[in-house]
Amino acid sequence: MNNWQQHFIQVGQHGSDSYRDAMQQSVAQLVQLFETTEKPYSAMDANTLQQAVYNLSLDQAQVAPLSQVIAETAEIVARNAIVVQHPDCIAHLHTPPLIAGIAAENFIAAQNQSMDSWDQSASATYVEQYVTDWLCNKFGFDQHSDGVFTSGGTQSNIMALLMARDWAADVMSGHNIQKDGLPEYASKLRILCSTKSHFTVKKAASIMGLGEEAVVRVPTNRDGTIIISALSDTLAQLKEAELIPFVVVGTAGTTDHGAIDNLTAIRELADQYKIWFHVDAAYGGALMLSQAKTRLAGIETADSITVDFHKLWFQPVSCSAVMLKDKSNFKYLLHHADYLNRESDDLPNLVDKTISTTRRFDALKVLMTLRAVGSDTLGAMIDHLLAQSQQVAALVNAHPEFELLTEPPLSTILFRYVGQCNSNNIDEFNRQLRVQLLKAGIAVLGETTVDGQAALKLTILNPCLTLNNFNELFDKIVKFAKALK
Repeated sequence: MNNWQQHFIQVGQHGSDSYRDAMQQSVAQLVQLFETTEKPYSAMDANTLQQAVYNLSLDQAQVAPLSQVIAETAEIVARNAIVVQHPDCIAHLHTPPLIAGIAAENFIAAQNQSMDSWDQSASATYVEQYVTDWLCNKFGFDQHSDGVFTSGGTQSNIMALLMARDWAADVMSGHNIQKDGLPEYASKLRILCSTKSHFTVKKAASIMGLGEEAVVRVPTNRDGTIIISALSDTLAQLKEAELIPFVVVGTAGTTDHGAIDNLTAIRELADQYKIWFHVDAAYGGALMLSQAKTRLAGIETADSITVDFHKLWFQPVSCSAVMLKDKSNFKYLLHHADYLNRESDDLPNLVDKTISTTRRFDALKVLMTLRAVGSDTLGAMIDHLLAQSQQVAALVNAHPEFELLTEPPLSTILFRYVGQCNSNNIDEFNRQLRVQLLKAGIAVLGETTVDGQAALKLTILNPCLTLNNFNELFDKIVKFAKALK
């Protein structure tokens, strides 16, 4: 008889005692961490941290009781991770998660449902379908639409563009890419997006065998939105060159600026050229819950939409979805496996709608959040963040040591420290400023480029922050910058 049972949850009385003890200890360690943390990063030297992690032996001879492993994980890993809840951790589209979502993660991990087939998920299948139906309705789609959860915006965008490609080949020439591979005219296929669109558009083109050169990037206005006249001209030029544009990507919330393209105008051009219209709303899609939802006008006309719940929906990573206006287009992803989605089944198997097989039950996080928090409350949080971002931009603009580089369309502030910098090294100084602030554990800021200038970035996704938090952060940045010179 072995003692393997202690490492698993067992059904029946006392079968989950080890699970309960491990969870209680883990929660206690995390509570202590959150209550005592003073910095967004511990400031441990990167090489020292790497060595500390690598010293955690993976040899069988060094196996330790789980209670010891939990304690050392808390001390070495958790205490030296980035603390996304800290007011001065404000770099990326990486939100502090709602407690409802964290609670859902416990159910997801402990029950370990796989969303590919009904006989691996049962109730979970209906939860995901229920949430995606709600989501389609919220974005203005009708009963002919459908959606599926994904690992993130990257997978959602790749799936949408893959279906757009296969749809285009089917409509144009009846060619079945699934069965017959790329058509002879594949080298002529083109994807259009703005210069500010997410890099996953190029990644998708590469994965699909079209190559990055198939992506035609259209210039943007200073605010980061695509120039509609340039898009129109580009489409005409591609057609004249006997190339084949088959999809145009509009962005509702670019990563750097938070810019929202004119989706209605893009739809008109997509109709004119009879091409697929995809909207990457990974960042800005949550505006559909807010008073600012009119800024997404035209999104309801998209053929596909990407939305990320681990951004402005405040969910734990990872949690995303892709939605189709016409659910029949999921057929371009359909493959049958005798062991999995047998045609004789009268039960729904969600593997029919995705490039994944095993998938996490991420829809539960959204369900529990909508039940415990509510869509109106989420919308109010977003409205608060949009208003606060304008206030923070005004603080930056009025600050003698900073330069605001662009007005924030959503919740991203792009600025740089100017202080007493020499104009010849201001870009390099700001790059070093960000890195040194991180290493010192003082602040976790983002960095990007705006019109060729190095920019610091605040991505405001924590609705619990006050303007006083930002004033304190700015004081820390200035004090550190002056000491850094």
